[in-house]
Amino acid sequence: MPYWLMKSEPDEFSIDDLAERGQARWDGVRNYQARNFLRQMQVGERFFFYHSSCAEPGLAGIGEIVRTAYPDPTACDPQSVYHDPRCLRGENPWSAVEVAFVCRFQPLLSLRQLRTQAHQAALADLELLRKGSRLSVMPVSTAAWQALCTLADVPPG
Repeated sequence: MPYWLMKSEPDEFSIDDLAERGQARWDGVRNYQARNFLRQMQVGERFFFYHSSCAEPGLAGIGEIVRTAYPDPTACDPQSVYHDPRCLRGENPWSAVEVAFVCRFQPLLSLRQLRTQAHQAALADLELLRKGSRLSVMPVSTAAWQALCTLADVPPG
């Protein structure tokens, strides 16, 4: 089963927000490669919830996909910060998925900590640790998933 990493700015939507809601729409992705990854996701697959663009970026917890990709309604909503003026009703190029809360990492597994572990063979292909990586949605190998769960002291299942 594939694993994923999905980034969000915590002042916009955090692991705490997802924990409070239990389930939420993951929307606002406006990069075609990241969108294509959303479209590959299947119900039951898990992802690392990554806090980005904040004082301490890092893995904040785990979520699960509960609904596969569907047209992102924020793209066609002129009131949304994610509105895409090119979006025409019925021709929406953007996708969203529904996600559910699984667990919060205590403490957060910081990007700084992850970089100190980058020498591990299991993390060699982790896109997040590559210089210039900016994708908001990316796949995670099974080996990397297991290694990161071990670092976060949570079961990989």
